[in-house]
Amino acid sequence: MNLLEAAKNGIITDAMKEVAAAEGVEASVLLENIAEGRCVIPLNKNRPSKFVGIGKGLRTKVNASIGTSSDIIDPAAEVSKAIAAQRAGADTLMELSVGGDLDSIRKDVLSAVSLPVGSVPLYQAFKEAIEKYHDPNKMPEELLFDVLERQCADGISFMAVHCGINRLTIERLQRQGYRYGGLVSRGGSYMVGWMLSNNKENPLYEKFDRVVEILRKYDCVLSLGNGLRAGAIHDSLDRAQVQELLINCELADIGRKMGCQTMCEGPGHLPLDDIEANVKLQKRMSNDAPFYVLGPLTTDIGAGYDHISAAIGAAEAARYGADLICYVTPAEHLALPNEQDVVEGVRAARVAAHVGDMVKLGRKDRDRDMSKARRDLKWEEQFKLGLFGEKAREIRDSRAPMEADTCTMCGSFCAMDNVEAYFRESLKESPKK
Repeated sequence: MNLLEAAKNGIITDAMKEVAAAEGVEASVLLENIAEGRCVIPLNKNRPSKFVGIGKGLRTKVNASIGTSSDIIDPAAEVSKAIAAQRAGADTLMELSVGGDLDSIRKDVLSAVSLPVGSVPLYQAFKEAIEKYHDPNKMPEELLFDVLERQCADGISFMAVHCGINRLTIERLQRQGYRYGGLVSRGGSYMVGWMLSNNKENPLYEKFDRVVEILRKYDCVLSLGNGLRAGAIHDSLDRAQVQELLINCELADIGRKMGCQTMCEGPGHLPLDDIEANVKLQKRMSNDAPFYVLGPLTTDIGAGYDHISAAIGAAEAARYGADLICYVTPAEHLALPNEQDVVEGVRAARVAAHVGDMVKLGRKDRDRDMSKARRDLKWEEQFKLGLFGEKAREIRDSRAPMEADTCTMCGSFCAMDNVEAYFRESLKESPKK
């Protein structure tokens, strides 16, 4: 019996208990949300991992993506990045290698971290087709399902599978006259090319029941990939993207009814004023399935600082109900990220997730406590309450003040210190203290 089947039978598993305790919610409420498809816990029967809840009523989670490219193949570096992402506070990890021995790299990453690890099986299927047939469009359909099985057997906990690209979505793309930003999904672009070259339907859509059966067997979460996500803000919410989202939301319902945990992905690049509509559209059409958002990047001209652009979008998306946000690093659009890029990407996304949760979940107590600690110049308490306490301590210590209670930003002109004496008695009596 997998997790979704247990929930439908009213059985609270150890995974549910652990997630409920970590999130501060009732286990019975979490069970109901899992049974109804509003929450998922990425798992795999072949690999123990940290239990992470994603969905309604839970803290917004952060995913970090690592993996080799065809230009830079350094498996040891990817393992180091995976470990760094976990240390920086990522909740999940995606292993997205396209260069080197993919089976070996995946197994090394899975062994190095305790986080749930996801993948995009289309990458490996098309890479192997290129190596064997020298043409991705000669990929045999059966190879797709072989890769799905292989990656699940290795211990992948959630899998981005591009099932929502079909003849209808491609027709929408053609009718609208293509796009400003083209196709930016690696898996999506290869699948579109394969379909057009072979004049065939997407096997992952046509044989969706096989996809579900494989993932359900391993208790792996099906994450319905968005191969037609917008790669430019002027492509945001175009007909092709919305068509794929509609299909993915329908497939999410089918997958849940078949006993497989599911979530939907989106949206890529979106201007701020489209984010609320995108999240609400996904939630309404999918019956509140968990939403895994990539970005969203809120401008196309922020290269070098795209982690900031994405954090702005992610905070807004989380505010309106997004459940898992994929980090973006400073290297986005420019290069394969290094370890420091990974750390910066995770940290920026964690800030964004917290900012969104302050509204979505109404959780502002930690910010209130930080304000009081700053008011009272309690530095150790500030380091404890901060998202990045050690980084904060490092900065303060690197520019130590002459007066221990202050910092070198203000020194003897410290606003908190200058007026505290005048309000000391009222603070003792204040209900806000």
